[in-house]
Amino acid sequence: MEKSIGVLFFLKQPKNQKKDSLRMVYLRITVNGDSKELSTKRQWDPNRWNQKAGRASTNREDARTLNVHLDALTTQIHLAETYLLNRSKEITAEALKNYLLGLSEEKKMIMEIFKSHNDQMRTLIGIDYAPGTMQRFQTSFDHTRNFIKSFYCKDDIPLSELNFEFITEYFYWLKTVRKCNQNTALKYLGNFKKIVIECLLKGWLQRDPFIGFKQKKKEVHRSPLTLDELTRLTKKNFETERLSIVKDVFLFSCYTGLAYADVKKLRYSDLFAADDGEMWIGTFRQKTKSSVRVPLLPEALEIIEKHKTHPICLNGGFVLPVFSNQKVNEYLKEIAAVCGIRSVEVLDFHRARYTFATTITLSNGVPIETVSRMLGHSNIRQTQHYAKILDTKVSQDMRLLKSKRAQNQEM
Repeated sequence: MEKSIGVLFFLKQPKNQKKDSLRMVYLRITVNGDSKELSTKRQWDPNRWNQKAGRASTNREDARTLNVHLDALTTQIHLAETYLLNRSKEITAEALKNYLLGLSEEKKMIMEIFKSHNDQMRTLIGIDYAPGTMQRFQTSFDHTRNFIKSFYCKDDIPLSELNFEFITEYFYWLKTVRKCNQNTALKYLGNFKKIVIECLLKGWLQRDPFIGFKQKKKEVHRSPLTLDELTRLTKKNFETERLSIVKDVFLFSCYTGLAYADVKKLRYSDLFAADDGEMWIGTFRQKTKSSVRVPLLPEALEIIEKHKTHPICLNGGFVLPVFSNQKVNEYLKEIAAVCGIRSVEVLDFHRARYTFATTITLSNGVPIETVSRMLGHSNIRQTQHYAKILDTKVSQDMRLLKSKRAQNQEM
């Protein structure tokens, strides 16, 4: 049922005050006959007050300033009415007054909401989230907290203060104070945006602060290992066990296209003999949960056979003994230096996936659709990011074209 809302501004004389003194300007909110009063924190001369209009009289500057303030309070009352209606809350004079005073309900704070999100995510590790995902959101939480301390000089701020300025300043802070590159800064903002979207869906935010924020990721060009480098790496024997194991695990990924997390969790139960009589890998990517089915090349089978008696493989049923991601990438730098691998600035495990897509498959004529399926991608566009066609493949294709044109000219 529609309610009658009245708004009246009037002057109130405190006790023991002279009649000619300035008086406080009060606001009276009336809803269906029930009234509540609150001070506007402004004083005014009663001789320059229009009681009927409920506004300051005369056209002097101070009168216009006061009237603009009173008009703004009237607008806030109507906004409060809309706010309560949208949340199916009862509209009362007390509720409207509390809204103006910021007491409508407990204020929701940005970092409290972020912490609650991460606490919930932590309970779902191994169910919906990987430990690495949890770590990224924790890092994003720390960055957001430090930004608020730096920019607002507070430990937390109300969700209502989250706006476009917050987003742009946070992005600038990530790039300047934290020294993040463009893509890393956008990654952390993407994590924070997940929190914002949840707040929007729950009705805690009325407007998306990311509206109007436009920043593009910079394309990252990762070079795969060349065939010569892959051969040198394969032939290199390391006396140190840790380097020997990391080399084999890396090469296994070069010949299967599996990401680090998928190699680490790969078990013998994920291997099967297909109808063609060949051994295949049949698993799901940890990152996307998409299906991965890859025929095992002879080089990959040799690596599996080499490590089948390792204690980790025997006791845990794992295909390969895999160190932590940090250790693997650390040891790969040593391996790159020893083997003279210079086509890449830094040899990390992800290069193996690029090497499989480019050096092992596409450059040898494997169709991109097949490569996409083996990499576990949902569309070809994802694969094109990995599949950088080598100059050697372009040269082969052009020689084939020249040969066909020459044959056509002779006919």
